[in-house]
Amino acid sequence: MAIQPISWSPTGAVRILDQRALPSSVITRDLETADAVADAIRTLQVRGAPLIGIAAAMGLVAAMRDQRAAPQPEFLQRVQQLAGLLGTARPTAVNLRWALDRMVRVAEATPGDSEALWERLRAEATAIWDEDRDMCRRIGEHGLRVLKDGANVLTHCNTGALATGGIGTALAPIYLAHEQGRQVHVYVDETRPLLQGSRLTAWELMQAGVSCTLITDGTAAALMQQGKVDVVLVGADRICANGDFANKIGTYGLAVLAQHHAVPFYCAAPWSTVDATLARGNLIPIEQRAAAEVTVVAGRPIAPDGMTALNPAFDVTPAGYVKGFITDHGIVQPPFRS
Repeated sequence: MAIQPISWSPTGAVRILDQRALPSSVITRDLETADAVADAIRTLQVRGAPLIGIAAAMGLVAAMRDQRAAPQPEFLQRVQQLAGLLGTARPTAVNLRWALDRMVRVAEATPGDSEALWERLRAEATAIWDEDRDMCRRIGEHGLRVLKDGANVLTHCNTGALATGGIGTALAPIYLAHEQGRQVHVYVDETRPLLQGSRLTAWELMQAGVSCTLITDGTAAALMQQGKVDVVLVGADRICANGDFANKIGTYGLAVLAQHHAVPFYCAAPWSTVDATLARGNLIPIEQRAAAEVTVVAGRPIAPDGMTALNPAFDVTPAGYVKGFITDHGIVQPPFRS
């Protein structure tokens, strides 16, 4: 994929593609502090469960760059402090905390002075990024099994290169099918209220030359009723031990529609998205975001002044609606264990 949502800058900062500006502008930003990275995650400059884990790990390294001469105990204490700060940026996606916990464990287990610890942290953050790229590819390879030639796929939110370190999760099988010459068409849910489908997924698919059609979220039911959807592929921000999973708001509704119309519904995510410490979906913390994301679009009010709005970022889909979980370990079924 030519799309590169994150990288190291020449000066060692975290360079991100600001996803708020897409598709009209391609803007990159260099982030040098933990506060800047946390703000980028919180404000959706960087988004997608795998990518925010990568960004947090890299942000920890960038923020610790000036601490390399500090005494080792002081360095470790600062790592733990900044990991705590970054970990609160968004509450639902488990990859954020998973990546930061991994970074802290590495710091605590590495002997030597602060310079050696910093070098080890940089290597670990880069490894998390590289591993995600490989995981995406494996998800795509396993997911090819559910995509026949000529398939019409319905997807929700953005689960491609903009959300990961590689070619994506739920979009990965689509990209590999296209690469192999299979005829695949994607119906792209716009994904209200922040339009990650129309702004990001549609842009990605068009960049890659994949046949796609943008639809309003409310059109999905009619398409299924007309027999125009062969399979639904969505991502996940957290998967519980029993297979209940949280994903972008609107996913649960698609799952209910898919079951009613006998359309196979799959969830695609890396194994790191499984949180076996949570038994079931009602234990997942659901992020509540600002009402203005619902009442304002592109700076223009679309509701009466002073109107309140409910804006949960995610909903929870019960495991019973899912035909299979497409992971880097294969297509699997719950229950899941760590």
